[in-house]
Amino acid sequence: MTENAESKIINQILAALPQSEYQRLAPHLKQVSLFGGKVLQEPNEPIKEIYFPNQAMISLVSIMSDGSTTEIGLIGNEGMAGLPAILGGNSTTSRSIVQIPGSAMVLPAEVLKREFHRAGKLQELLLIYTQALLTQVSQSAACNRQHTIEARLARWLLSVQDCVLSDELPLTQEFIANMLGTRRSGVTVAAGTLQKAGMIRYNRGKITITNQKDLETTACECYRLVQREFIRLLGSRRG
Repeated sequence: MTENAESKIINQILAALPQSEYQRLAPHLKQVSLFGGKVLQEPNEPIKEIYFPNQAMISLVSIMSDGSTTEIGLIGNEGMAGLPAILGGNSTTSRSIVQIPGSAMVLPAEVLKREFHRAGKLQELLLIYTQALLTQVSQSAACNRQHTIEARLARWLLSVQDCVLSDELPLTQEFIANMLGTRRSGVTVAAGTLQKAGMIRYNRGKITITNQKDLETTACECYRLVQREFIRLLGSRRG
């Protein structure tokens, strides 16, 4: 790691480590720039690298046999991509893909596993984060079945905003449709409704949140439930 990378730790898991534990990881950590659309992990492939996002946002995506996709989880600087490496499975059925570009810290999976088995603060943080992520994944499944596309879109945009700490989100409607597991026409109508209500502004390839309060009111209960659980378990909001 460079001196500059060490001096400013953005990822919340890395930042919460005691100095002694962090210094054992530091020689193996590398800061990288991730571009949108980059696939970090494919289904059923051994996980060799762990990603701790700084500004980047990573989606966990379920892929059907016909190629259709649905997002099942979001990872921002509160977490990491590659949990199966420390849970014993060493692979997963989902794809990890960079949704919003930015930087991340990369660590060899073997180094993380070795430190995890020391049973220190890192192990505690990763187990708590696993519970928070499971809450998000399970709530997303319920949300996709129970709530309207407008409420789901509002919830999802707020979650993305929390991950990247920005009101301007580089997202296309086609990409959002793939993440929500719905038709693009449905996203177009829902985005139009939110825009007419003054909650967002949509230009080609970019969505800007213009009224967060109203957007939170429109979002389904899932957004608030997941946020409360992240606060309870991790001590702060996502992002």
